[in-house]
Amino acid sequence: MPWSSQGGGPRKPNDNGPWGQGPWGGGGPPGGSPPDLEELLRRGQDGLRQMLPSGLGGRGIAILALLTLLAWLASGFYTVGPNEVGLNLIFGKYRGKTQAGLNYNLPSPIGTVIKLAVTDRNAVDIGFREQPAASRRGPLAPEAPEESLMLTGDENIADVKFRVFWQIDPAHPEDFAFNVANPAATVKAIAESAMREIVGQSQIQKILTADRKLIEPASQQLMQKVLDDYHSGVLVLQVLLLSVDPPASVIAAFRDVTAAQQDLQRLGNEAEAYANRVVPEARGASARILQEAEAYREQVVAEAQGQAARFDQIYDQYKKAPSVTRQRLYLETMERVLGGAEKVIIDEAPGGGSVVPYLPLPGFSAAQGGRK
Repeated sequence: MPWSSQGGGPRKPNDNGPWGQGPWGGGGPPGGSPPDLEELLRRGQDGLRQMLPSGLGGRGIAILALLTLLAWLASGFYTVGPNEVGLNLIFGKYRGKTQAGLNYNLPSPIGTVIKLAVTDRNAVDIGFREQPAASRRGPLAPEAPEESLMLTGDENIADVKFRVFWQIDPAHPEDFAFNVANPAATVKAIAESAMREIVGQSQIQKILTADRKLIEPASQQLMQKVLDDYHSGVLVLQVLLLSVDPPASVIAAFRDVTAAQQDLQRLGNEAEAYANRVVPEARGASARILQEAEAYREQVVAEAQGQAARFDQIYDQYKKAPSVTRQRLYLETMERVLGGAEKVIIDEAPGGGSVVPYLPLPGFSAAQGGRK
């Protein structure tokens, strides 16, 4: 070493001083004279000059130190990718975020940078585990019944498997970096809790049929609200229901119930269609009968009123001329009775006898065309 000769010879095993001297600076035992500090500093400077290149004085040392400082400061430049956001920390305290491109922060150990991929989509599966490609027989592997079995509002059990897509919130990446220790586990726990709450407020039949499309947005809104309350910096993109079924042990019975309900609905629709066809026909027939009865009543009443008026007129004429009116009534009656009857008129037979017993008058009239 350059300073190995400063002590006047090679070091001995018990010489522990930094410059080849004894352990007590001047080689004396404890209690002796104190070491000369100026001498120690001078020897240290001499040793440093021997380590540095020759001809480099105090100004060279200052330039070297400045270059070293500039190199250290230049190491603070960093690049943020197009899908990333940078978080600047000074002595471990958050100082702001940077966008894509070239940025600067004080280098380590004063400053540090955390880069987060804010546009990457992440997925969390609840109720199943994805099978390896070599052994996959279907899209889902029901390996997590403790996650998928949920209690409904009508005290039934539904097997719900779903997937949650999420990403880091670009507006609050610092919350994601500093407030959540395990983001994937947190998202999964909140997703399962939110889905259980939504399913617990619904009935099993509606979950299996009509309300299936309503569960996805409702659970997504609830998840986002809880994550925002936690200041997690997580943005829920989509909740996708993959399957909603009864438990495997009772799925056959549920299918029978569903088929019976479908038959009930079909028969109800048929009965409703029959009623819609028959009831208007019956109402139409009823209205027609009522109209015919009303017309018959009007007709009979009008005829009766006409007969009564005619009788009153005849009675008035009878009071004025009884004999003439009586003869008129007789003639009108005979005209009404005999007007449509077949008549045969013949001369009186000789001797005053009747010819009725000898002549078939109807046949004779038809054959001979007798006088009328």
